Amino acid sequence: MTNKPILCSAGGALPRILTLRGQKVILDSDLAAIYGVPTKVFNQAIKRNLKRFPEDFMFQLTPDEYAGLTSRLALSTAQAMRSQTVTASEKRNIRFRPYAFTEHGAVMAANLLRNDRAVQMSVFVVRAFVMMREQLLNRAELEKRLAEIEKSLMSHDAALRDLYRKIRPLLLPPPDPPR
Repeated sequence: MTNKPILCSAGGALPRILTLRGQKVILDSDLAAIYGVPTKVFNQAIKRNLKRFPEDFMFQLTPDEYAGLTSRLALSTAQAMRSQTVTASEKRNIRFRPYAFTEHGAVMAANLLRNDRAVQMSVFVVRAFVMMREQLLNRAELEKRLAEIEKSLMSHDAALRDLYRKIRPLLLPPPDPPR
């Protein structure tokens, strides 16, 4: 288990949520840390209850996904200049590829663990997923509104160009009268 402080709020769990295969997920090591159990114990509980975890609740990362994830984690670690602190995901045994849990899988895992901390923290994990979903919806609405504004500006731009073409002759000085 890791010695780093556990993030006890929905906002604190947000950085642990990743996008893999087009889904928002959280890795087994991060869930184990949040729920206060070692990753090995967490994964053993999951393996004993695999029927509760269909593919839309949990999946194991492919070697390519894991390689991409570890390189991203190494970059973020280097960028953050955290030379001595290593997250649970970064010090994982490379023989075992991590499992990724969707929102529903994270809740199901908390139900399996049955310790007080898991029950308490599952609320924060669900809130983090909900918060992320709301942010994505707000962003989609904002993008839609920006597209409408851009469309409106383009039509105004064409109208202004047409108006300028019509007014321009009036703005030019009159031609010199013939001599």
